[in-house]
Amino acid sequence: MISKKQLQTFDFLLLLLVFAIIIFGIVIIGSATRININGPEGEFRSQMIWFATGIVLMLLAAFIDYRMISKFYVVIYILNLILLVLVLFLGDDHGTGTRRWIFGIQPSEFSKIFMIIYLSKFIDKYREKINNIGILFVIFISTIIPFLLIKEQPSLSASLVTLAIMITMLFNGKISYKYILIAVIIVLPVAAAVIIDLHTQEHKLLGMFLEPYHIRRLTTAINPDLSSPDYYQTKNSIWAIGSGELRGKGLYQGTINQLSYLPESHNDFIFSVIGEEFGFLGCISVLAVMLLIILRCLLIAGRATDNLGKLIASGVAGMLAFQTFVNVGVATGLLPNTGMPFPFLSYGGSSMWINMISIGLVLNVGMIKTKSIFEG
Repeated sequence: MISKKQLQTFDFLLLLLVFAIIIFGIVIIGSATRININGPEGEFRSQMIWFATGIVLMLLAAFIDYRMISKFYVVIYILNLILLVLVLFLGDDHGTGTRRWIFGIQPSEFSKIFMIIYLSKFIDKYREKINNIGILFVIFISTIIPFLLIKEQPSLSASLVTLAIMITMLFNGKISYKYILIAVIIVLPVAAAVIIDLHTQEHKLLGMFLEPYHIRRLTTAINPDLSSPDYYQTKNSIWAIGSGELRGKGLYQGTINQLSYLPESHNDFIFSVIGEEFGFLGCISVLAVMLLIILRCLLIAGRATDNLGKLIASGVAGMLAFQTFVNVGVATGLLPNTGMPFPFLSYGGSSMWINMISIGLVLNVGMIKTKSIFEG
């Protein structure tokens, strides 16, 4: 039963911001799939259904105490691994050539919220020993296993989200700056070696860890070739955003999108459709709403009554921020092409459900208040 006190502390502003960007995203998906010509079918209707069912999942996550949910963190982690292993053997590629779907869902998407819950509880449980090398090793290993399983699908972008969540959790778990310094000392020379390797013909270093098409995307990002098939999506995305200028061409008026020169315009490159049809002002407005959503998550994290709630809310904020940064970076040509959906905007049922469940957990954290000494 939902109490009056819970409703009084419910963050309706965060809910309004999320609903606004999702509804706008459905409109843009309609344009990307040309419902003005083909009618409201397929992806457009599916996204509305996923939004409606996502509201139910979000409310369940909001009103079932996150502290009770987190008690099953080990079971949740095991379920995560089982789904990621099953998809490698029984997964459906949906015509994409990658094994990412099973039972109609994408385990790589569900892995994000599973890892947020698991890491939040684990770090909270051992918060007094967070700088113990053994504890850090367990955190790293328990993160790298799903990372590798997701990468094997293959889905490098989704696996990187797992690492981003872990880094966010460790930072908010008050890891010692000593370890941060050590990480920087390790990362800098590795990054330098990668850059040097990208400028060689053999790519021996990257070839040990990445698929050939990953390497081609990296080299294309460093040395753009307008005639290269690997740069086709990025090139047309940049043209679409640039052609929108300040105010855009108007809904359904984006020629690059409407003439099908922009593959995956309803998914990974939905930001390009916004740029073409709503211009710079539309892009800035969308990013402003996302920024407000992330800031609300961080505000709730800062006001959380316990460390567990703080970690959950900040983990969600980190996940949303990383995905937004990568998606926009790819659409504008600042980052190599990789399949990263824009939170709440891009087409996809699993992504929609997980993002809404994540917001539900944040709302849940925000509704838990410390009892007054005058309360029973």
